[in-house]
Amino acid sequence: MKEVSIYTDGACSGNPGIGGWAAILMYNGHEKEISGYNNDTTNNRMELFAIIQGLAALKEPCDVKVFSDSAYAVDAINKGWLNNWKTANWKTADKKEVKNRDLWNDLSLKISRHNVTFIKVKGHSDNEYNNRCDKLARGAIQRCQARSF
Repeated sequence: MKEVSIYTDGACSGNPGIGGWAAILMYNGHEKEISGYNNDTTNNRMELFAIIQGLAALKEPCDVKVFSDSAYAVDAINKGWLNNWKTANWKTADKKEVKNRDLWNDLSLKISRHNVTFIKVKGHSDNEYNNRCDKLARGAIQRCQARSF
């Protein structure tokens, strides 16, 4: 199985507001950058969407390391919250509806195709790829804002 690393980030101008997402896929010395935006979203949705799009870009099942600065995304996987939500009919531990269920469901489907490990990185620090993803996501927001004028 191919071993792929994916760095991801999401950003929002206002929360909710215009959002941007980005992913950098790395395989065998090659890198591919992808990014985009949404006119009306939240930061958490963009964090999840970046991961989903990174995984969606893979053409075959892979061993994947996903690096994200989103505790929301990484903890939901690594601490078993996503599986618990699905088992509890998309309810949280305190019986509330899970926010962003559509994206969690899509992410769950994307994960099922691969062997995925989620790794939390510190945001806005010295991680080159996380910083590049942040710049790409913010650039996507700027592209969206420029289209609005």
